[in-house]
Amino acid sequence: YEQLLAARAAPLDETKKMGTVGAVARDKFGNLAAATSTGGMTNKLPGRVGDSPLVGAGCYANNASVAVSCTGTGEVFIRTLAAYDIAALMEYGGLSLADACERVVMEKLPALGGSGGLIAVDHEGNVALPFNSEGMYRAWGYAGDTPTTGIYRE
Repeated sequence: YEQLLAARAAPLDETKKMGTVGAVARDKFGNLAAATSTGGMTNKLPGRVGDSPLVGAGCYANNASVAVSCTGTGEVFIRTLAAYDIAALMEYGGLSLADACERVVMEKLPALGGSGGLIAVDHEGNVALPFNSEGMYRAWGYAGDTPTTGIYRE
């Protein structure tokens, strides 16, 4: 118990940063899936619920359009329903995956002071990975191909 208290009182080890992790996928039948997991309780307010567990905010999937997993300023992703907004822009606005993601990440989130990014795959297998932060760890690939990774802008 004393060790736990001491560990909580110590400054955070910057080499052990934790953050949100997510995945999106399209299977051979065209089914879409998305998953998002928060980085945990480190530096979080007690009782706070972030965007990760809120369908439509930090995570969303619909076979008709897109699967999305988000990371960033959770409160802004909640206010904008960022993940669902991409699906709505595609379904009702006729935007492509790239255009819908770009509008949400580069326009709507910053307008409310939000930063972050997302990963998304549409029903045709197109992938988008936009972010408005300095960097975002990400990887993507297709069956039979070598996966690609990235951190900063290419």
